Amino acid sequence: MEYRRLGASGLKVPALSFGAGTFAGRGPLFAAWGNTDATEARRLVDICLEAGVTLFDTADVYSDGASEEVLGAAVKGRRDRVILSTKTTLPTGDGPNDAGSSRARLIKACEAALRRLGTDYIDLLQLHAFDAGTPIEEVLSTLDTLVRAGKVRYVGVSNFSGWQLMKSLAVAERYGYPRYVAHQAYYSLIGRDYEWELMPLGLDQGVGALVWSPLGWGRLTGKVRRGQPLPETSRLHQTADFGPPVDDDRLFGVVEAIDEIARETGKTVPQIALNWLLRRPTVASVIVGARNEEQLRQNLGAVGWSLTPEQVARLDAASEVTAPYPYSPYRRQEGFARLNPPPV
Repeated sequence: MEYRRLGASGLKVPALSFGAGTFAGRGPLFAAWGNTDATEARRLVDICLEAGVTLFDTADVYSDGASEEVLGAAVKGRRDRVILSTKTTLPTGDGPNDAGSSRARLIKACEAALRRLGTDYIDLLQLHAFDAGTPIEEVLSTLDTLVRAGKVRYVGVSNFSGWQLMKSLAVAERYGYPRYVAHQAYYSLIGRDYEWELMPLGLDQGVGALVWSPLGWGRLTGKVRRGQPLPETSRLHQTADFGPPVDDDRLFGVVEAIDEIARETGKTVPQIALNWLLRRPTVASVIVGARNEEQLRQNLGAVGWSLTPEQVARLDAASEVTAPYPYSPYRRQEGFARLNPPPV
């Protein structure tokens, strides 16, 4: 397994990490993802550790906290071998302080996560969304307190816009608070919006990407194809409306390009989609999920080999979309390429 620095931090993370959204399976969304219990979760963790996958990501909203509980049970006795990442900010109840990133909420959420995970520290605590109602100074000073207390090692965010992340980094710089080193963001061959602003920001500011839903919300599994109905076992029947929208013509064009490369390489559709992401700038780790051992082992097959530059170019062309203003209007103007070289 390849290990990469997480943003500008000194923490090294595996190129592939494991998302525990399939653990426990409570509620309409997460029940459709999976319902892995502690016994099966421990087996999946075993397989991950054998392959060098040491980063495990979860959140307090995953199955109402049960995902954290199952993950904690699965890593019990080997805490020193794993990197635990969790997230908070999204609503976990109906109370006025059960959502957001206020000082009260963050401290309460951190203590609850520590208890559910069965640990005394969280390696990476991420804000699951931007809280516009809480001053950034309050958010960062609270995270600073948690870091100084030894309860959190590193901090990051998820699903922030460019200005939200940049303003937060500026406040951290001004007051000497911990800087966000990770941005957990949606990025896939059928969802490349991350490249327009967040990728250049990450390159400039040293913020590494932890990629969620790298298979396009389950659309790049090789089971969704042009002219065919969704397989009965597809989770998209229950979860499509929860995820990012996708243009079907573009989706099928990407799948067909992947199919062609699959025939050339002998790799599966998911392995090709994941391998493409692993070569993208700022990507520190791609988070893969699995409901069972077979899915996990297939995803782990995305490492240890590389697409050729020509194959990457074909996938780029099949998945490219025109960026909106202000990212695209001047791309054809003379001199733009010198000022804005493409990612490599």
